[in-house]
Formats: sequence, C-alpha cells, structure tokens
Amino acid sequence: MDQTVPGKEDFTTAGLNLIAQALSIYDSDLRLAVCNRPFREMFDLPEHLVTPGARFEDTIRHLAEVGDYGPVEDMDDFIAVRVQQASTFEPHYMERTRANGRTISVEGSPLPQGGWVTVYTDITRAKRSEGLLRARSAELSDQLLEYAEELSAANRQLAATITALEETKRQLTQSEARARLTTEMMPAHIAHVDEDGRYSYSNRQLSAVMPGRGGDIVGLPINEVLGDQAFSRIEPHLNDAYRGTPSVFEFTDSQSTRRIRVAFTPDRRGGVYILSMDITQETQARVALQQTRRRALAAQMTSGLAHDFSNLLTIILGMQGKLSQMNLPDGAAELIEATQAAARRGGRLLNRIGDMTGNRTLRPQPTDLHGLLQDLKTLATPTLPRDLGLSVLDHTPDQLFLLDAGMLSDALLNLVLNARDACGTSGQITVTAHPVSTLWIEISVTDTGPGFSKAALDQALNPFFTTKGGEGSGLGLPMVYDMTKLAGGDLQLSNTPTGASVVIRLPYRPAVQATGGLVLLVEDNDDLRANVREMLTDLGHSVIEATSVDEAVALASDLPDIAVILSDIRLEGQATGLDLARRLKPTGLPCLLMTSLPASDPLHAAAVAHGPVLRKPFTADDLAALLRAEAAA
Repeated sequence: MDQTVPGKEDFTTAGLNLIAQALSIYDSDLRLAVCNRPFREMFDLPEHLVTPGARFEDTIRHLAEVGDYGPVEDMDDFIAVRVQQASTFEPHYMERTRANGRTISVEGSPLPQGGWVTVYTDITRAKRSEGLLRARSAELSDQLLEYAEELSAANRQLAATITALEETKRQLTQSEARARLTTEMMPAHIAHVDEDGRYSYSNRQLSAVMPGRGGDIVGLPINEVLGDQAFSRIEPHLNDAYRGTPSVFEFTDSQSTRRIRVAFTPDRRGGVYILSMDITQETQARVALQQTRRRALAAQMTSGLAHDFSNLLTIILGMQGKLSQMNLPDGAAELIEATQAAARRGGRLLNRIGDMTGNRTLRPQPTDLHGLLQDLKTLATPTLPRDLGLSVLDHTPDQLFLLDAGMLSDALLNLVLNARDACGTSGQITVTAHPVSTLWIEISVTDTGPGFSKAALDQALNPFFTTKGGEGSGLGLPMVYDMTKLAGGDLQLSNTPTGASVVIRLPYRPAVQATGGLVLLVEDNDDLRANVREMLTDLGHSVIEATSVDEAVALASDLPDIAVILSDIRLEGQATGLDLARRLKPTGLPCLLMTSLPASDPLHAAAVAHGPVLRKPFTADDLAALLRAEAAA
C-alpha cells in the first residue's frame, strides 16, 4: 500500500508541537510565519490568528479585547505601543500575569533581515514557589523541596527547548543566507513590496538593472525609489497585482534608456513580488530580426510585380524611341520626351524599391564615427544653397564603433537633403551625435524649416508617402527607418520650437581594436559570414569578405596586408576552398578551411590532408584556438 512520506515542513511542525512552551515567529512585516499548537492553546486563539500571514496587530487586539491584558483604557493607543515595540526587533524578556491568574515569561530574539522568534513559558508554579518561600519558608520546607524539584525539572526542560530553538534559528538563518546568496547572483532585481507600496525585501540588484537607483531600498516607497516617470509606467500593473492579477510587461526607463521587463506576482499574504530584468540587448536583436522578416515579406510581394513592371517600362521606352524617329506633327516631340522621362522615373523608383526590399544586408565594421560625420559635411555642403548653413556637432567618444558606414552615411545624407528641401534657400541644419549612457549612439538632424505636418508625423515612415508632390518618391525616410531597424535601433520624428527633428538611435557597440591582423573571410552564406565576421572582430581582427574563389584571389592579390585566409570548402561557383588554397599556395598565405561536410565526404578528407579543418558549427573559442595554432606554426 502506498504511504505518504511527510515533507520537511511536516516534520518541523510536528517537532515544534512537541515543545511544551508556546512558540511564534513573525516576519519583518509583523505577519505570522510559524507557530506551534501550544501557542494557540495557551492564548485560546481563533484559527485565523494562527494561520501564516496573520497580522501581529490583530493578535494583540484580540488578546486585549478578551481581557488577557486586564483593563485597557485606550485600545488603539495600547495596540499601537505594542506594535511599535515589536517593530524594533530588539531582544527582550518580560514576565506578566494574565487575566486568568496564570503568569507567563516572554522571551524574544530577532532574526536576520527583520522579524523575531518568541517563546512563551507558563511560570505560574515557579512564581508560587517564590511566594511560598517568602511566606512560609519554615513551615513548608517539604513543599518547598517538592516545588524546587519541579522547578529544577522545568528549568531542564526549558534549557532543552532553548537549545532546540537555537538550532531552529540557526537553520532558518542558514536557509535565509542561501536564499539571499542565490538571489544576489541572479542578473535580475527580485523584490517584495508590502500593501503600503514599501519595499520589504530587495536583492540589491536594482541599480544593475536600472542605473541611477539606490541599492539599499528596503523600507522606502516604490514610487520614491523608481521616480515619477518609471512609476507611472508600472503603477497600473502594480494596482492589478494588489487586486490579485499577475502581469508581465515591458517599458523603457527614460532615466537609464534601458528596456525593462517586469513581472508582478500577487502575494496571498499581502503585497506583491517583483522580478525586473534589463532586456535592452534582447530588444535590439528582436527589432533587427523583425525588420529582416518584414523586408523578406515585402521582397516576396513586390519582386514579381517589379519584374513585370520593369519589362513594361522597357517596352514603353523602346516604343517612344521609335516614335521619336518618325515624322510626327509639331508638339509630338515634347509628349514623347515627357513620356520617356516618366518611364525613366518609374525605373528609378523600381530601383529604390529594390534597395528597400532586396538582399541588402547590414555589414557592421569598425567605423570611425568622427571621420564619417566629417565626410557627411563634406558631401552635403556643396548641395546646399549659399544661405543655408550645415553644422555637425560631434560629441561621440574617440573609439571605433561597429556600424554599417555605407548605410549610415546614405541615411544621414538623405535626412540632410530632406531638411534642405524643407528649409528652402536659407536657414540652418544641425547634425548632432552623442552617446546615451553606454546603450545607444544618438544622431539627430534638426532644421529651421516649417516642421512636420500632422499627417507627416503620422505617415512619413510609410512607403510612398510624400509631401513633395510629383517630385518625391516617398521612400527616403522609410529607407532610413529600414536601416535603423536592421541595426536594432529606433527612429523618432518630432517638431521643435524652430523646425523639425529626426532622431536615430543605434546600439552602442564599441569595436575591438584590430590586433590580430587582417583576415580574408570566404563564405557564400550571408548569415554564416556575418556570424563568423563578428567572431573575428571580437577576437581583434580586421575582416574583408568574399563569396567565391575568383573574388578571394583578386582581393588577395590587391591587398598585401592579409595575414590569413579563412574559407569554407563549398563556395559560390564550381571552385572550392581547396582550389583556393592551391591557387594561393605560391603566395605563402595560410589558408584555413571550415566545413559542415561529414568526415566521409571526399572533399572533407582532402581538406584534412591539406591541414586542420574547423567543423561547423563552431564557437569563438574554437576559432580562436585554430588561429592561435596557425600563428604558432
């Protein structure tokens, strides 16, 4: 027959119930955590006051109302004094005679992180013995001896109880220390707020998740700790949790610019448990992935239409060319030229659609942002009217950042030209770049034009929306938005008191200074090449890329600074990585091979004969080990 095995809590409860003394443990919120059966029986307490979570204040009120403390003139004041004394968590010992004539001793000891354990002992017999000693010490020597023996036994029993309580306290302290150590090691803020919105527990990780907040926050109100802006974002969810509804949500903390995920879990004993995590990098990666998927879907929807439309434009241009060679009435030449111009404009529009929806891949490389911004000013200035000024305020650090310099330059030039069109013949355009903590690089383009209309603020990022009439394609800002999202960043449009503002935020990703030499990476899979490139740059290498043997050979002949070649075996075209190694052997350039081919494949076997082969998938450590081995060879 199956038998239920009692758990540790059952054994603990059973053990505490065997103790003759009454025992109670209240936590730092003055709520009952543990009590034994003698505690209930000694004070004749109702069920709800011996249930975990019962308030100390309610227990004192019950005892006072049933007369356990004798006559009480001001009930609320009496209770408030007892609660205030309990809140100090100081060691204490006292004796009092109850309304039923029994005398008890009360001994309390504080616990770490607040709360206390209290032992209540009925010392009525001991007190009676003391009275007998004073009144009838001579006549009652026999009775005194009997009571002395009983008192000695009671003292021994009390000593054993105290030893058991000390062991219980030690175990509770160790358990609490282990739990705190575990929570301190977690990369998240774990906390509890009471019913009044004050922190009753914190693992001191709030400042790591939301910089600028204090670490020692226990006892402080949550709205004061977080600040008005952050608290206004979480307050509705916190109120739901107080009403018993758990929630998980995200918000951006304006003070630290971090994206935070918060989970609220109601505490059935009162208050709310809180788990907060910094998900900024996760959000950046998620935004980039979402944009990549949108581009793939857009490409799938438009590629066929663009192909057919391009063919139609080609036919129109051809027919108009033939018409222009015929003897036509006066005025026909202008119509033909207008038709050809419209067709060519349609072709340019198709090319821009192709740029937005095609396979243009973000290629972050170590980039000198100072140089990029200076080049932007050099490129843009000649296109501006004489009375339209361009200022570049560069407050970025003196270091390299992982950016796609080409895409970013195109985007910023596009924004400057849009600002030029808005300002007309005079005004001021300002490009400002600066870091936002260590999370973002923020670049803003502001102008002194008329600003965005309400429709533009709502729709300017939608493809084909334009306020330039027939002169605009409506693809400029969407292309800037596309670049920003591909990088995992964000773009915001707004009006300032003097004009319009476009703000780009890109992830703050410092580039490791190249210390390991230039690597020629040969891989025809875009995703794999991007992944391996990131590994190499993290290891301190500069990287150039190729997708075929012919392209790699051409680069190797033109760039004498290449230190090593890392190539896949299977590549674009007929030639393989083995062919590349053979063709470059006379140059003395080391050519390392990588592959996902099984060991039984002939190409893999041939590669092993050539030298070490890096098996896919591999980690950055595997790649670093291969490069170190090559350098030592």
